[in-house]
Amino acid sequence: MFGRIALVFALVLVVALPFLLRPPEEAPYDYDEVLVIVTPHNEAIRHEFSHGFRRWHQERTGRVVRIDWRIPGGTSEIARMLASEYQAAFRNYWTRELGRSWSRSVAGAFDNPDADPDSTEGAARRAFLESNVGIGIDLFFGGGSFEFGRQARAGRLVPAGLLETRPEWFRDESFPLEVGGEPFRDAEGRWFGVVMSSFGIIYNTVSLERLGIESAPDRWEDLADPRFFGELALADPTKSGSIAKAFEMVIQEQIQLSQAEMDGEGDYVAVGWERAMGLIQAMGANARYFTDSASQPIVDVALGDAAAGMSIDFYGRFQEETLTRRGADRFRYVTPLGGSTLSVDPVGMLRGAPNPELARAFIEYTISLEGQKLWNFRPGTEGGPQRFALRRIPVRKEFYNEDWRHLRSDPEVQPYETTEDFVYHPEWTGPLFREMSFIVRIMCLDVHDELREAWRQLIRADFPPEATAVFSDLSRVSHDEASRTITAALRSPDPLDEVRLARELGAHFREQYRRAAHLAMRGQ
Repeated sequence: MFGRIALVFALVLVVALPFLLRPPEEAPYDYDEVLVIVTPHNEAIRHEFSHGFRRWHQERTGRVVRIDWRIPGGTSEIARMLASEYQAAFRNYWTRELGRSWSRSVAGAFDNPDADPDSTEGAARRAFLESNVGIGIDLFFGGGSFEFGRQARAGRLVPAGLLETRPEWFRDESFPLEVGGEPFRDAEGRWFGVVMSSFGIIYNTVSLERLGIESAPDRWEDLADPRFFGELALADPTKSGSIAKAFEMVIQEQIQLSQAEMDGEGDYVAVGWERAMGLIQAMGANARYFTDSASQPIVDVALGDAAAGMSIDFYGRFQEETLTRRGADRFRYVTPLGGSTLSVDPVGMLRGAPNPELARAFIEYTISLEGQKLWNFRPGTEGGPQRFALRRIPVRKEFYNEDWRHLRSDPEVQPYETTEDFVYHPEWTGPLFREMSFIVRIMCLDVHDELREAWRQLIRADFPPEATAVFSDLSRVSHDEASRTITAALRSPDPLDEVRLARELGAHFREQYRRAAHLAMRGQ
């Protein structure tokens, strides 16, 4: 009887704990206007920018604003939602207001920047760009420059007017257009990166000792060490834009290494791509799992349920600080030397924004030094966040003046002084960003059981050459295949083309890994 009561109590506690620990919500208040924002940002960021912008805007206008946050999921889910909602809105505009007939070709062309301007499809494209078609949302806030670039090219993001009203902000000495090859803002003012991120490795020092790993991982290739078998915590790059960017850093690094080794001669991009895919394959084989949540690896590595993983910088720094303050000095975050660049999380105004003036004001606030302080000032400091230390790296160069150093959560971070370690080349991987995530999913996630078993047998047999060669055959996901076959399927107007290719490649890798495992066992 006592055991059953204890079990019931434990279950109730598990269900109730998130509600008990949740920060108290602000009391309702009267407001004059509403700003609707779609975002992947977490509760801490939403809270601080709601509070900060409301105060800032009221001081300037006397009007009280409420932010209506829309949170459909991560960046990938938001992108799918925007595409679907704008298609429905434009279809209504095209058929009812313009009196034109809807077709599959029109649906595929109105948001396609490459649509033939002299065709019916081109007419749909022009009509969309000349319209004020909207979806009831003012702003897209948070994600990555790649996704914001896609949304801008599609025509879903529009200029906010700040390039004209605040030209002094957009000089190289304040807010450069690009840094280290990474775009920091749109040249036409359709989006602005307001905070920076880098990507790196998280690890648990106690777990490393348990595994007999004396040197802490500080390069991406360290995560391919067979001693990490079953000990890596990784996230699905098709579900997390930040993790997709982290995998891109792995590929960029390997291409740069190949370029240096080949003295810039030959097809070093293809060579580096193949090396990176082999590295990612080994990391996937070491993975304990691939989660949908980019924050889950942080939790598991901190607990010691996984020894290491990949993470965006602010998750890693925040967890390291939290545990250190509690006296648990076991969690570390490190940005691989020469293995990551700085990228930005932007904000942009959506076409047909219900309240464009308020949307423009919010963008202005996030770029202003008042808004920039929220990202990295300590809670309670003048101009800092109200409750949460966000531990993010602001984009404005003025933020890093010495007068504010003692107010910052990360006073040692000087992002503009470390950008020479890694130069991002968008032409290498930018056109294949979606393809990269697709390959990781097919090569590692969808066939994870077979991948892990093959790796297990290779480790036991000390990597016999024949079995290892079969395992490492990545010809079906080479740079050439990614640029042709995979790109064609992912960009086909028929979504079934992607499904068919995924099924075909999945079957290929499943059989390949089974054969590698069989050969390895035969050689033991």
